[in-house]
Amino acid sequence: MVVLLYSRMSCPCFEPVEPRPYAAASRRAMLPLGDAWTGICRALPDQPFRPDDSLLDLFCNLGYARGHCARFPANHGPDAVRFSIVSDDGAALRLYYVLERDHRPFATDRWNFPWRETNSRHRPKAR
Repeated sequence: MVVLLYSRMSCPCFEPVEPRPYAAASRRAMLPLGDAWTGICRALPDQPFRPDDSLLDLFCNLGYARGHCARFPANHGPDAVRFSIVSDDGAALRLYYVLERDHRPFATDRWNFPWRETNSRHRPKAR
């Protein structure tokens, strides 16, 4: 049995692009993606959008934007995405993810990312 431990998650429409400076360094570990990120909102696929700091802080990096963010589609499936690292053996990073709607599982799957195929500058640093 796998137990996933997490508290918050990012918006499923948010595509993180790069970490952003964050004033409270001690809070970074509490963020769903391990840090505060800038990125692109893909809630309206034909209208990519770069959210400002207030949207990034309240919704993009934390999820559950339904009914609060004007760009979040009312009929969209999940409200949030939770990630959990299963393993990192140096050759590949293995993740489980859970899509949620109304604070309940909506869908789940796992991903395997071989490090040799990814850009090493995006590889998470050990803390």
